[in-house]
Amino acid sequence: MMARMSDAAPLIAVSACLKAAGGHPTHAVGEKYLTAIAVGAAATPVIVPALGEALDLRSLLERVDGVVLTGSLSNVHPSRYGVEPHAAAEPYDEARDATTFPLIHAALERGIPLLAICRGFQELNVALGGTLHAEVHALEGRHDHRAPQEEDLDLRYGPRHPVRFIPGGAFERIAGAGEVWVNSLHRQGIDRLAPGLVAEGHAPDGTIEAVRVAQAPSLALGVQWHPEYKAAANPFSMKLYRALGEAARRRAAER
Repeated sequence: MMARMSDAAPLIAVSACLKAAGGHPTHAVGEKYLTAIAVGAAATPVIVPALGEALDLRSLLERVDGVVLTGSLSNVHPSRYGVEPHAAAEPYDEARDATTFPLIHAALERGIPLLAICRGFQELNVALGGTLHAEVHALEGRHDHRAPQEEDLDLRYGPRHPVRFIPGGAFERIAGAGEVWVNSLHRQGIDRLAPGLVAEGHAPDGTIEAVRVAQAPSLALGVQWHPEYKAAANPFSMKLYRALGEAARRRAAER
């Protein structure tokens, strides 16, 4: 028997990176992002290739119910936030930039639920007019937020520091708590917060770790850490993805 439309899993668009595989340009998304969406949000992930202007984003966003911007080893190109390219900000993925920046604007304009993770968190800030620090660990008074040099992924993605949420914010409501412990695997971080973003969570050193799009009609959140890693084993990650899934189902019902 065919499922009723109301029973169908919502579709979540997932940003891909452009990488080399066997000498061939390849559009790739880590499995952990896809599994977290399928299990945590009870949604179907749809990979969006980094094809820039070749994509018809209008048609895409008419068919999906949410957007997830993934993390990546690459960084937003400094020219996107008014800085000359420099070695500390490498490597880049300009094909991804050319795809995610218009995707962010188009999704927010249409009120489509959005979750931005790590690089995606930085993309969200830059797309809305903010800037980035190239190396947070080099700033006076800041901690080292880079990934631990561990082969064991459970150690590399293990809890590193708490994030304190602002009282009454979206993250505190989702978490049911004012603080959670998170992993930390980033060099770059927010410098100037974009207009229209609200900083809802900070690390102990003041680094912004969680943001909300202030005027978004639906869920539109960004996190600097990686909630997708073994999301099913992390209660807060599951709450975050569940919130995304609920917002996507509301969007699907409206469509």
